[in-house]
Amino acid sequence: MEKAMRGAHGVGYEVYSRKHDVRMEVEEKRQKEYVESQRMVADLERKVHS
Repeated sequence: MEKAMRGAHGVGYEVYSRKHDVRMEVEEKRQKEYVESQRMVADLERKVHS
């Protein structure tokens, strides 16, 4: 988990769990990535079904 956190977000899990501001930045980034992936899926589905 440590390696994944560091690779994906540039911070270790210990820092993530201790610092609220870091945690909020990571979660905002995750949310943006999730929304973008949902848009990509919707676009692909629209292209496939048209």
